[in-house]
Amino acid sequence: MGKEIIIQPVSRIEGHARVTVILDDAGKVTDTRVQVVELRGFEKFCIGRPVEEMPRIVTRICGVCPWAHHLASAKAADAVYGVQIPETAKKIRELAYSAHFIHSHLLHFFFLAGADFLTEPGTDYLLRNVMGLAQKHPALVQKVVKVRHAAQKMTEIIAGKAIHPDAAVPGGFSRTINEEQRKELRAMAGECLDFTRFALDFAKNNVFAKLLPELKLSKPMETGYLGMVGKNGDLNFYDGKLRLQRTNGSRVEFEPVDYLNYIGEHSEDWTYMKFPYDLSAGSLSMNPDHPLGVYRTNSLARLNVCDYIPTPLAQKELIEFRAEVGGVAHHTFLYHWARLIEALFAAERAVELLEDEGITGTHVREKAEPRAGRGVGVVEAPRGTLIHDYETDSNGCLTKVNLIVGTTHNNAAINISAFRAARLVLADGKCSEEDLNKIEMAIRAYDPCFSCATHKVDGSLSVRLEIVDARGKVLKTLYN
Repeated sequence: MGKEIIIQPVSRIEGHARVTVILDDAGKVTDTRVQVVELRGFEKFCIGRPVEEMPRIVTRICGVCPWAHHLASAKAADAVYGVQIPETAKKIRELAYSAHFIHSHLLHFFFLAGADFLTEPGTDYLLRNVMGLAQKHPALVQKVVKVRHAAQKMTEIIAGKAIHPDAAVPGGFSRTINEEQRKELRAMAGECLDFTRFALDFAKNNVFAKLLPELKLSKPMETGYLGMVGKNGDLNFYDGKLRLQRTNGSRVEFEPVDYLNYIGEHSEDWTYMKFPYDLSAGSLSMNPDHPLGVYRTNSLARLNVCDYIPTPLAQKELIEFRAEVGGVAHHTFLYHWARLIEALFAAERAVELLEDEGITGTHVREKAEPRAGRGVGVVEAPRGTLIHDYETDSNGCLTKVNLIVGTTHNNAAINISAFRAARLVLADGKCSEEDLNKIEMAIRAYDPCFSCATHKVDGSLSVRLEIVDARGKVLKTLYN
């Protein structure tokens, strides 16, 4: 009959997930499923609401990456209203977003993933976390906390609060930055820049120098990649076109509003996450050796699809990165390196924006009138390309909402990575806690946010409720 190995919960990620590894009678891994066990439903319960409410509502999708949803939603609302926001408002939005990227990327590398690389192999799971890391590297952890606080404080100064912001509005921004605030923010951005430079050097010496020889001996999973690029093909988190690099190396670039011409959405009955795929492939296959239609987003994808990084220090790091791993990097653990390069870029960009006197301008909002229309807002969230697609009636109330979140784009790849990891570490159905953590590490590399990502394609998937006793035995299963 074979058997199943279940990992629940998957640790050190945002949200909740369960991994089910399915083995045959001989103990060979035949399938691995990363099952998201939470359902949010924002696409449905937002119907009928005025579109101007959306930038406030969608921040509640996630407390870790509320700025991504806030700004993607604001951009979608701008498009519905048909309004071009003032240049100062755009700069303020991008500044806040740069600070958000710094705090988010440092959170993942040092506090979520870091314990896998900065503690000794085989460390007890009770210490393989931020608390164990604090014991082993107390000065480092104190620095990370201090800089993450500075980045969060920046967003608080800009928007009034760091978490669940409501400052971006249709037509622009609701607040200005005065000269005193600009100077205060500039000092904080400088602190972030100094630390992200240190973080990259620290990680290259203590993590990547040890990891690269092993990666170069293994065969990576080759997929396509999706990310936003600026008008000159540069790395851009806030504004630009989407570039899809396919498995065969060809590229297609398109406006965000046209994403449905390039991206399809597939669903399975065992998870609340949908599976986006490259429409040019015709269909989606999650074969671990020959994936079809699978593409990836997030930091590694962005470095793969961009031509260059428009800040000097991060560009220098990109050149070194590509010299080490090649023009297109496929190894999943390289997400960690790419993430720190992006953190450096975000810090450099924040400094640039704060040295621009135009950021203290007072014209930050254009008038917006409700109307029937469609608006697509896209930003690069720390966890990947984030799409908000809204349609409204003549009163400006929502008739349709579609969200494709960064982690959702990566859903197929996450499942394949977990399958490949399970196949590598499990022998004859026997495993240790350390082996199971290696499967989690393959998932953790994507910095998934499952809280953000659970939005259904249609109404065909039932909600399942399992009632279990104290020993974990399922007593009853209910469906809606």
